[in-house]
Amino acid sequence: MTQMNMIQALNSAMDVMMGRDASVVTMGEDVGYFGGVFRVTDGLQRKYGQHRVLDSPIAEGGIVATAIGMSVNGLRPVAEIQFADYIYPAYDQIVSELARIRYRTGGEFNAPVTIRTPCGGGIRGGQTHSQSPEALFAHVCGIKVVMPSNPYDAKGLLISSIEDDDPVVFFEPKRLYNGPFDGDPNKPAVAWSSHPKGDVPDGHYRVTIGSAEIVRPGKQVTVITYGTMVHVCIAAAESLGIDAEVIDIRTIVPLDEETIVRSVKKTGRCVVAHEATRFAGFGAEILATIQEECFWHLEAPIQRVAGWDTPYPHAFEWEYFPGQARVAAALKATMEAK
Repeated sequence: MTQMNMIQALNSAMDVMMGRDASVVTMGEDVGYFGGVFRVTDGLQRKYGQHRVLDSPIAEGGIVATAIGMSVNGLRPVAEIQFADYIYPAYDQIVSELARIRYRTGGEFNAPVTIRTPCGGGIRGGQTHSQSPEALFAHVCGIKVVMPSNPYDAKGLLISSIEDDDPVVFFEPKRLYNGPFDGDPNKPAVAWSSHPKGDVPDGHYRVTIGSAEIVRPGKQVTVITYGTMVHVCIAAAESLGIDAEVIDIRTIVPLDEETIVRSVKKTGRCVVAHEATRFAGFGAEILATIQEECFWHLEAPIQRVAGWDTPYPHAFEWEYFPGQARVAAALKATMEAK
């Protein structure tokens, strides 16, 4: 075991897989010599060479198209989109080509492509470096969608994604990248992460795609969330002294409905939280599932906490971000409802 932050854990996952499997390659803007804008691929080109760690032009559609071609010819490419905000030029390639290859060819071809991309806010990135577009990909048949909340899961889920024969869009909450926060009161708390490092195995291990984790057991209310909001929700529950069960779904598609349903039937109350905008966010799908499966067990309306339906602001980032106070208000509302 080694203490790692999320950047180090993701780098370790890439290193492990490239060392085990010569078909694993990575590509993207600045991933090679520079080591990635967040240093997730730092040192990999020096270790594995330019033929396996490729710097690409600023052309997201070309990055994904090239990865598709590699995948149907026997490679396992890991394509980095530098920010999730810039994934849209590649959306047609992902939706119309990557997601459909196995279906279109009747299983003759697989496309084992992993697309890594930093998402979410919390670093003063403004509207073009803070978006959370996971719901756009959850709607597309043929794609798995993953978002870890801690270093252990980040490494295990990335290894599972690379080894998967289907395409995976792997979102990395950039607010959780670095840790621990150095505590300097003269620096804005939003500068980087205040979340601690975690114990991460040095070698190969997997975290199952499609398996949620109960990160805080409880009996009074269920909180369902993922990514950065896992830490926000735990803090909110602890600040109120509520016996809340917090579930980190970890993988958005496939969704572990069984764990969610079991918990809500036990507690009878539920809050769903995510950082992305509220309208048609993935929380709506979770709410629909709970309504269908748990209606007769609910003792209060389901509460939803999310980002506002506006572009992500720069000057008012923490008014936009669904922080601890808004989660706490939702917890109070569902606990007080009769």
